[in-house]
Amino acid sequence: MLDYPALAALAAVVREGGFERAAAVLGVTPSAVSQRIRALEERVGTTLVVRCQPPKPTEAGTRLCAHVERVRLLEGELVAGLPVLGEPGRGNAAPVTLRVAVNADSLGSWFLPVMARFAERTGAFLDLVLDGEEHTAERLRSGEVLAAVTADPVPVPGCRMRLLGALRYVATASPGFLRRHAPQGVDAAALARAPVLRFDRRDGLQARWAQEVLGIPLDAPTHWVPSTQGFLDASLAGLGWALNPKRMADAHLAAGRLVELVPGRPLDVALHWQHARLGARLLDVLTHEVATEAKRSLSQPAEKQES
Repeated sequence: MLDYPALAALAAVVREGGFERAAAVLGVTPSAVSQRIRALEERVGTTLVVRCQPPKPTEAGTRLCAHVERVRLLEGELVAGLPVLGEPGRGNAAPVTLRVAVNADSLGSWFLPVMARFAERTGAFLDLVLDGEEHTAERLRSGEVLAAVTADPVPVPGCRMRLLGALRYVATASPGFLRRHAPQGVDAAALARAPVLRFDRRDGLQARWAQEVLGIPLDAPTHWVPSTQGFLDASLAGLGWALNPKRMADAHLAAGRLVELVPGRPLDVALHWQHARLGARLLDVLTHEVATEAKRSLSQPAEKQES
């Protein structure tokens, strides 16, 4: 039989990013957390977490953490339906929390209404893990999350997947920025010297747009702005040009505060929703809300696919 208090300690250390924070969540001492994990490692015969800052699970630790998250969800739903199964003296069962990976641009442009409706319908909570849309599926593969908004079209083993639609981006800058850096128009020479905004070192959207629209590689001075709203604000301030979600940029384009670098040449990034095959009601509700909002907010293909 698995030692669930020890597994809970392991999952808490990984989820909270440290032994002291895990101890605070579990209501025990950091020493007790460490002892539980060490005993579990001795039982399974392998290291489960690398003691660095923050602690990182090994491959075996990742698999056990994924198991714990699934058990927590199913047990939470069971106790909610049968309160007599809860711990004596604890009153109502604690709300269930789902960990979901989402990219920052989705969170900034269309995912918040999903969260609001899901919370209103279920009383459950969401613990969002932010990552690039090309990397969120890795969070699902590792078991760190139970669902993800991702650009990765490869189904994660043990998960259901559906195409949500495309998040449309437009390459924008302020009129003053273009007057300074591209007075003769946007071409290869202008983009080579005009400052560009990037979210982080893995953000390749601007380079992808330059290659697809102008057929050129992008090697330009860069401002690093790790915030979706910050991207938009920096574009408005004339700090650089960037790919911004069209839904967020439309009002500024209409008012003339932003202009498209090449009018009518957006970049569409297809997004998928993947979630664990658990048969859990909360995941079903969340999936419904995600699909409903995606239909309203994302560019839709002719036909959706589900697997």
